[in-house]
Amino acid sequence: MECRKFEITLISANNLENVRMLCKMKVHARVSIGGSSPETEKRTPTDKHGEVNPAWNFTMRYTISETMLENYNSMLVVKLYCKRKMGDRYVGEIHTPMKELFEYAKNGGAGTNAAVLTLPVQKGCVNSQGALRFSYRFGERVSIDKLLLAECVSSWSLC
Repeated sequence: MECRKFEITLISANNLENVRMLCKMKVHARVSIGGSSPETEKRTPTDKHGEVNPAWNFTMRYTISETMLENYNSMLVVKLYCKRKMGDRYVGEIHTPMKELFEYAKNGGAGTNAAVLTLPVQKGCVNSQGALRFSYRFGERVSIDKLLLAECVSSWSLC
């Protein structure tokens, strides 16, 4: 099976909608690739100081199937939430196809397969307030034996 390592670093968000009227916003992000299955979701620590301008500089690593980069169906989804005692409150999200990320990084320069992007945060079907900044990079294509993959999926997933 052909796979690649994919590394994403959520750097920061700015000018987010303030969804807390009485207390400070404490924002974290949940990242998933492909479907929205709970097994693929990873989470940043909660930023307790930036409020509507949170900063994480937090890196997450995945191993993804090469087929995820061949069509527009596989999406990177980053959802932002404000932490609350009564349950987290949704702030907004970004969706972008993995294929577009790969092609942008591949054509970005110096053959690094890496890039930095800032995308508008959306809430529902319209742009909401704010933007999310992140960097990412793709590793080289490797062939992985399915049996070997089953043994080492604990910290890397999606292949």
